[in-house]
Amino acid sequence: MPRTMRISTRNATFQQWEALLTNRNKRQRAGEFLVQGVRPISLAVEHGWEIRTLLSSDGPGLSKWGREVIETAGAPRAVVAAELMRELGGKDEDAPELLAVVGLPPDDLTRLTAGVNLLVVVFDRPTTPGNIGTLVRSADAFGATGVVVTGHAADPYDPKAVRASTGSLFALPVVRVPSHREVLDWAGGLRADGVPVQVVGTDERGPVEIAEHDLTGPTVLAVGNETHGLSAGWREACDQMVRIPITGAASSLNAASAASVALYEAARQRRRR
Repeated sequence: MPRTMRISTRNATFQQWEALLTNRNKRQRAGEFLVQGVRPISLAVEHGWEIRTLLSSDGPGLSKWGREVIETAGAPRAVVAAELMRELGGKDEDAPELLAVVGLPPDDLTRLTAGVNLLVVVFDRPTTPGNIGTLVRSADAFGATGVVVTGHAADPYDPKAVRASTGSLFALPVVRVPSHREVLDWAGGLRADGVPVQVVGTDERGPVEIAEHDLTGPTVLAVGNETHGLSAGWREACDQMVRIPITGAASSLNAASAASVALYEAARQRRRR
């Protein structure tokens, strides 16, 4: 049986978990992040992520859900004082029943499943964790095969991103790479293997409306930074730039909203195919 530790003070172990919530560098060095919420924890276990520690409150007994998660995960367990669980869970009232310390997956583009149905969304230099989580949720909902975050960007494993994804972060690959070059090299390798990947960028001034462009083949769909849009490198790399027609007083769509619309259009076309 996995061992159980007890944490009743803000000792070094607690401080390490606390740092996972606020410090990206410490998440990266430790190779792990803290997961809050019933659905995200359930999906992390269901999809076979590495559960390094399950934290449970020293309060009332566990629910059926909590017992099932502990049994299924088979991970080391820590029983933590309720007031400390409240701090880690970000809750002002009740302590969360469970929290999970989960291992970070490798940032390897080979995690993305290639083939005729490939639909990968690239988020270029996003600045807001919540937008990353929202985009990941939409990508999962509309059948994308993965998400890539490029450049100097917010962290997909920030608690705000994980919460905004409502657990979809654990259901499809999310990969971080330094720039557009790594994605283009990966796409070039697929093309060499006979997969006709197209790279499509979104921009409010794109020459073609998105509904008029064929998104049924293997596609890398690039969405730009919330303020500045796609980088010059991405713009040069795209085979086509498309726009989402909008009306009203809005000057543009939120980046995650634009990605959701584009993903819906790709899903619509693929259903008709």
